[in-house]
Amino acid sequence: MIVKALKDILGTDRDVSGPGWKSRRLLLASDGMGFSLTDTIIKEGAVLELEYTHHLEACYCIEGKGQIKAFGGEVWQPLEPFTLYALDQHDRHLVQAIDADLRLVCVFNPPLSGREVHRKDGSYAPSEA
Repeated sequence: MIVKALKDILGTDRDVSGPGWKSRRLLLASDGMGFSLTDTIIKEGAVLELEYTHHLEACYCIEGKGQIKAFGGEVWQPLEPFTLYALDQHDRHLVQAIDADLRLVCVFNPPLSGREVHRKDGSYAPSEA
């Protein structure tokens, strides 16, 4: 059984950040679950261009308000608490936090190793696990 508290991850190598975002990686490939789970914060006003070409991702909003825009032009808003979006086609998208930080619980498959960084195109490299 795995039991982890967010407070135990803060300030460790599982607490990573980049321009406009912070990801606290609760479960990683090394935990052996077959998926990873993150507690992610997108800072108010941040607009992130992302495209996970090697991973599927589902995000469940638990705080804040935002919007998702597909590169086909479709916009989903508001993204608000108790709303899920799933990138089931490796969708290239923009996610934006509006009015406050946006907090998401995110699941990745294949699981993240914990060493990923966003590449120039907004994706992660293929799984290292």
